[in-house]
Amino acid sequence: MSRRTLAGLLALGLLVVLGVVAARTPVDYVTFRPGPTMNVLGTYDGKEIIKVSGHETYDDTGALRMVTVYPSSPDEKLNLFNMIYGWVDPDTAVLPRDAVYAPDETTDSAQEESAVEMSSSQENATAAALGVLGVPYQTEVTVNDVVKDGASAGKLEKGDVLLAVNGTATPDPTKLVSVIRSIKPGTPTELKVRRDGAEITVTVTTKADPEDKNASRIGVGIRTAFTFPFTVKIQLPGTVGGPSAGMMFALAIYDVLTPGSLTGGKAIAGSGEITPDGTVGSIGGIGQKLPAAQRDGARLFLVAAENCAEAVRSHYDPDKMRLVKVHKLADAIKDVEAWRANPKAALPRCTR
Repeated sequence: MSRRTLAGLLALGLLVVLGVVAARTPVDYVTFRPGPTMNVLGTYDGKEIIKVSGHETYDDTGALRMVTVYPSSPDEKLNLFNMIYGWVDPDTAVLPRDAVYAPDETTDSAQEESAVEMSSSQENATAAALGVLGVPYQTEVTVNDVVKDGASAGKLEKGDVLLAVNGTATPDPTKLVSVIRSIKPGTPTELKVRRDGAEITVTVTTKADPEDKNASRIGVGIRTAFTFPFTVKIQLPGTVGGPSAGMMFALAIYDVLTPGSLTGGKAIAGSGEITPDGTVGSIGGIGQKLPAAQRDGARLFLVAAENCAEAVRSHYDPDKMRLVKVHKLADAIKDVEAWRANPKAALPRCTR
């Protein structure tokens, strides 16, 4: 055997050993890959994704596509091969695990949190769509959790509706927080609460906010509960979660409730959180969502303004799919209508 052949065999053996080591060596990283898109104007499991009861609805033959990503789960152990492949693939993102998941987070807990975010997103989307349409609805503030050893421990319960503070009505979180913070810390405060259908008064002695010693807090987590004049249900697979489809839900609800076609029969995609007042917020994974949208035929992509800088650096073809910067739901509707009439219309652009 020649020295060259022997060297070659040794090198091959070394590569095999290194390959085995790489395949067995776990790394503390997480990958994000493009996931499926779904037309929220369409159906899932034979049922309409957006189902409205108690109000006239209208069909649209186009597509408003929500986009998803495939993240590696908290319990999944990546190896060096996975990590290197993610770095090479322009459509895959590789992030440190601790930048994505908490140290004790599991697949089950991550899915549970994602489902809660999805539910909240759907309610916010309905509120935002009705707000644009000028349809009134009611809100209430409910207790989502009580801080252990906080001011309300043993006094308030999860599910309590906070109706008033010292006689001042608190129909939304902004009003509640404003009234509570204006109270001198250490003051006994009367809270009008609805619990199990009955109104009661609970006295809580406020505590100082650690970040502002002159402001009070009562030690509860809160959420907004909506009462809409008709029912809007959104049905999606249980594996789909998170808040990032809020803007697309709101657009679809608006489209379903108004005559004519918002899309003009075209395919439009987008991603962004939504607040009840219609503000569109940033989301994660925009670099993986753009390739997925283009793959599934979208020609316009609505991007939350805060994601624009990252979006324009992502792997997509600007000749095939146009990006539009969005701040508010009402602006997104106007931009879609303008693009529907003229695909070359001047619209807010994403820039670096």
